[in-house]
Amino acid sequence: MTRLTNKRILLGVTGGIAAYKSAELIRRMQDEGADVRVVMTAAAQEFITPLTLQALSGHPVATTLLDAETESVMGHIELARWADLILIAPASADFIARIAGGQGDDLLTTLCLAADGAMAIAPAMNQAMWRNPATARNVVYIRTKGFLIFGPDEGLQACGEVGPGRLLDIEGLVDAVAGVFPSQALRGRHVVITAGPTREAIDPVRFISNHSSGKQGYALASAARDAEARVTLISGPTQLEAPDRVTRIDVISADDMYHAAIAAIDDCDIFIGVAAVADYKPVLPADQKIKKSDAPSNRSITIELIENSDIIAAVAGHPERPYTVGFAAETQDVVQYARGKLDKKNLDMIVANDVSGSDRGFNSENNQTTVLYRAGIDVREEALPLMSKGNVARRIIELIVEQTGATQMAALSEASS
Repeated sequence: MTRLTNKRILLGVTGGIAAYKSAELIRRMQDEGADVRVVMTAAAQEFITPLTLQALSGHPVATTLLDAETESVMGHIELARWADLILIAPASADFIARIAGGQGDDLLTTLCLAADGAMAIAPAMNQAMWRNPATARNVVYIRTKGFLIFGPDEGLQACGEVGPGRLLDIEGLVDAVAGVFPSQALRGRHVVITAGPTREAIDPVRFISNHSSGKQGYALASAARDAEARVTLISGPTQLEAPDRVTRIDVISADDMYHAAIAAIDDCDIFIGVAAVADYKPVLPADQKIKKSDAPSNRSITIELIENSDIIAAVAGHPERPYTVGFAAETQDVVQYARGKLDKKNLDMIVANDVSGSDRGFNSENNQTTVLYRAGIDVREEALPLMSKGNVARRIIELIVEQTGATQMAALSEASS
């Protein structure tokens, strides 16, 4: 199994003789399943051409901050949100100093300032530059700001000197990148996820539905799969392809989804209800298409609705309930409404999903969420900034792993006392 399947890696290449190694690094990360895009500084282009890295990555190489075509849609912000990991390899002493100083004077530094996901640097420089106290201070500082530091290696350098400062070998870099992402944390567990909208038939050609794209649920399925869970995805109608190595069950209506969810409970460790399930359905769907002429005075028609079964509450109330996570898509008082649902439906965790803006929520690539979860008798909150749905999914899976592990330990402790 490839270790970086479905991972998005933004590779930043800075100026230094080790820049030529970025070509092999791209290929090796692709071999592990990653989608790699490249940003180059002006100095990096003196050592290796953008055309080479474009041919290897399969994507245009970004080199300029003030590009009229890409910046019309805030290209640097979109690149930062696209990436699951920003990796600077090689990272020169100059680049490290500029990042430590908070500069945003070119595309690559600006991307790092705009990013809210994982970031890592792989230093490569002369051994004296690496040992310089200023470089040491800068590395310590950016580490406190969340940067991961990969390397450097020690040995013979291009200048003929020997010492620390060599770029970490390519296999070591790929291993370090793979180590950023959760692995085996959910091995042996079955995760069931509902995703997408439901459709409630009015007649054979019309239905009640909503704007859910299913993207967040599918991202969670990928994240759980990457943590080596066995994943079942119960999906309403979407245009998305099922993630690799995920079992997908297609449903249409809320009733269909309810029955599929209940059937999965007996063999389920973690249930995540992401689907935007219709709250109501027509009481009596018409057998034939309703004609316009059938409406009184050809002006109005009344459709009587009845409430659908509450899937997430039914799962949480089951005698053999799994760890149950709900979603609350709201446009106002987001956290307050989510907290109410957490209590009312007896959930272990709920994700308050702000869908009020066009840059987040339904049909967007991004989400802004707050995760509320039970920790003993307390309810804790973790607010996540606007970020890609993939990054949101990975953080939710991390929290689930932390909480289910803590729950298991508490149960074992109680049983042994």
